[in-house]
Amino acid sequence: MTEIRDILDARRLIAPHLPETPMWSYPVLDAAVGAEVHVKHENVQPTGAFKVRGGITLLARMADRRRGVVTYSTGNHAQSVAYASRLYGVPCAVLMPENPNPAKVAAVEALGATVEVRGATMVETAEHARDLAERTGRRLISPADEPDILAGVGTLYVEMFTARPDLEVVFVPVGSGSGAAAACLAAAALAPGCRVIAVQSAQAPAAHDSWRLRTPVTRSMKTVVEGLATGSAFALPQAVMRDGLADFVLVDDDDILRAQRLLLTEAHTLAEGAGAAALAGLLARREEFAGRRVAVVCTGGNAGPAELARLLGTLN
Repeated sequence: MTEIRDILDARRLIAPHLPETPMWSYPVLDAAVGAEVHVKHENVQPTGAFKVRGGITLLARMADRRRGVVTYSTGNHAQSVAYASRLYGVPCAVLMPENPNPAKVAAVEALGATVEVRGATMVETAEHARDLAERTGRRLISPADEPDILAGVGTLYVEMFTARPDLEVVFVPVGSGSGAAAACLAAAALAPGCRVIAVQSAQAPAAHDSWRLRTPVTRSMKTVVEGLATGSAFALPQAVMRDGLADFVLVDDDDILRAQRLLLTEAHTLAEGAGAAALAGLLARREEFAGRRVAVVCTGGNAGPAELARLLGTLN
């Protein structure tokens, strides 16, 4: 199981490659929400999302890089592994489910990885990735069931709690759950008074339902929010979240779109849907946290053309 010392070591590993990301509070956003809101800007990472921290940590610790890696993802995890693979000269194959975001496909290919579209859902794509890894001898990288990925992602929360140890609650979006699990680990060690609340789309509630039921379940995915479109829970983050989360909130896709618009207009921030989900969760609980010191993680800014059209259409 990942521990705080693993996260601190990951911080050492990624320091030569990634500077700390900013965390800002915006007076107009504070007024709109009714709380002191600190936005952690992972959307400024070189891949546009927080997951690059985990990719670099895993590849840095990988013993035999020559064998290459294979992974599966709707986009941001894929870019993370592709970016780290290029950094360390590792052959990388990425499998994506049908109808992937073309911008994310292009980004992964630009980083030197090969992309193959296989499977109607992430669950099916995972099976294809396992088969490919077995046939080629490459190291299969799970989007979340990887201690090194949790350690790498945890570095963002070390930055957060080092800068603001007085935070009372942090809202974290959940797709695979690596971010929320890492937040639980860092908070327990560095800010034990801070509550960690996970947020997921009600149109893809697998991780939420697994946490509530305390057993892994599979759920249908109807969300348009790519980064939250996971149909099954991952064992490692669920094990951490089971004891570490204060609560788990479901929000509708429309709520996430409204949060995207608020980030754009009041915090000068372009967030993809998953990157705005934390704020959507806070807005759903705004009365409970009125006047409190709250952090929301803008996990990514990789909005594709269709998503940008939806978002900009709300501004008319």
